[in-house]
Amino acid sequence: MSDLYKEYKGVLFLNRRTTKEDLEFVENEFQVRDDDIYNITYPKSGTTWMIEILSLIQKNGDPSWSNTVPNWERVPWIEELDVAQRLQHSEEHPRLISSHLPKHIFMKSFNDSKAKVIYTVRDPKDAAVSLYYFSKMCTVFKDPESMDSFLEEYLTENMPYGSWFNHVKGWMGLLGKDNFMFLTYEDLQKDLRGSVIKICKFLGKELDDEAVDSVVENASFKKMKQNNMANFALLPPGYMNQEKSPFMRKGIVGDWKNHFTVAQNEYFDKIYKAEMQDCSVKFPWETGIQE
Repeated sequence: MSDLYKEYKGVLFLNRRTTKEDLEFVENEFQVRDDDIYNITYPKSGTTWMIEILSLIQKNGDPSWSNTVPNWERVPWIEELDVAQRLQHSEEHPRLISSHLPKHIFMKSFNDSKAKVIYTVRDPKDAAVSLYYFSKMCTVFKDPESMDSFLEEYLTENMPYGSWFNHVKGWMGLLGKDNFMFLTYEDLQKDLRGSVIKICKFLGKELDDEAVDSVVENASFKKMKQNNMANFALLPPGYMNQEKSPFMRKGIVGDWKNHFTVAQNEYFDKIYKAEMQDCSVKFPWETGIQE
């Protein structure tokens, strides 16, 4: 295991971004409120995108908040250093909170609450490519030697936040509950406006057409890439070196086809079919999984 990571309940976490005490507090002591809204993802699956969407919906389409406050302050990651302690005493209602936590380590107090979760899922091949480039520019992750070596680890538990498969299957266990919504990155790409309207309905938030249009415009990839409150340009190079790879790299569907070899794709499909055979959810990218 890399010295950049620590283990908590069988899952790897980033040494520089959290402590065992933080994780224990989040899981066992943090008090979820019924009006909380949680933005949950596996890494590189649309987290930043959903932060912008939720921020804009929260402010009825007004982009002022999104354009003046960094996204990690607007919708902070609860497992990060000292964040849960600060959020515990927040007077914000509702609290908008992000997390990459697997379901089995999520706050115990969530289980009996009415708090809402939006879980965004992305084609794991695209998420893998995105995380590969992110790991090369973000110093808290191990810099992968090659795509081959990276995929070997990505398809196992030997990754921060565990495997994509276990993460998705764990959260899909909430499917059908009134306070759980799942979207795919591909849904957002295909019909952002329709997705925003669905999210508003789920949150019980009524926006007029003009406000919805503003959410869609300001949550576009182009706008986020230009917005220093969304593109992590405010962070020092010691944390992210965007000269190696921009944080907002492409934001497209199917980029894995530009990176995977035939052998890598076949290997990935073999593992995917074995891991997901008992999952009842059919995702849009599964039509391309080789038999």
